[in-house]
Amino acid sequence: MSKRARLTNETLNRYGTWLLTAGGDIAQFERNPVLLYMHQRGQVIGIMKDILVENDEVIAEPEFDCATELSRTCKAQYEFGSLRMFSVNIDIIEMSDDPKFLKPGQTSPTITKWKLTEVSLVDIGANDDAIRLSYKGKTLTLAAGDNPLPKLITTKKDNMELKQVALMLGLSDTATEADVKTKIAELMAQEAEAKTLRDNLAQMTLSAITNAVEKAIDERRITADKKDQFIQLGQKVGIDDLKNTLAAMSPAGKVSTMINQNSGSSTVTYAKLSEVPADTLELMRKEDPEQYKKLYKAEYGFDCQI
Repeated sequence: MSKRARLTNETLNRYGTWLLTAGGDIAQFERNPVLLYMHQRGQVIGIMKDILVENDEVIAEPEFDCATELSRTCKAQYEFGSLRMFSVNIDIIEMSDDPKFLKPGQTSPTITKWKLTEVSLVDIGANDDAIRLSYKGKTLTLAAGDNPLPKLITTKKDNMELKQVALMLGLSDTATEADVKTKIAELMAQEAEAKTLRDNLAQMTLSAITNAVEKAIDERRITADKKDQFIQLGQKVGIDDLKNTLAAMSPAGKVSTMINQNSGSSTVTYAKLSEVPADTLELMRKEDPEQYKKLYKAEYGFDCQI
């Protein structure tokens, strides 16, 4: 009594890939549904009939021709159960590294289009061991540990990195590369705008600090040679603290005040320049140049130029 057999499904195989059942082309095989023994040409033992594609797998029923001793032996062993596995030989037509087709542990792109060429009864089977592939006209075997299929390791790594970047950007882990690039462009535009605002604010702050320092110079709270020092202070502590600091500094007195303070009287008059105390002479020259010129002429008999 014959038994229906699974030929292939969508489990991961030993090549590190898997077959998309919907991408299978079995039309040619249905016209010549040959059943071989151990994938050996010339070792025909029957045919596969009633081939069905359902539930993401391909199933069929083997029929042994019993034309040879090998066929009769295989039939007896299949019915007994000592030979029970089948292996398909397919030609790869198209592969894909699209993340939607990837499975855990996958190392090569998914086979999304393929053509069934023959089916064999084998002693050791299952999709992960007995499947036989042909790629670019070459039959692939793993006898020497060599798998010439393209590797997917880099692609999977890049996909994981893409997911990590997407999550860091506040996107979902299903975001595409285009989504990530769009988000990055948006953030770069926002950063450029923020930088412009920061630069404008810094310029306005520097202008306010400079104005406050220049006002303090005009009010004689600080001397002009201290301008850069107080501007730097304002940039460190801020405009409000700078203004408070400058406001706490007393303005320097006028020449007349200095003279009155030094003489101890409310009114002091000098006849010539040599009578002016040395500590107020330079202040008079800056603050009261007309008085300075008058005393200079009285001292030396001619006008001076300041």
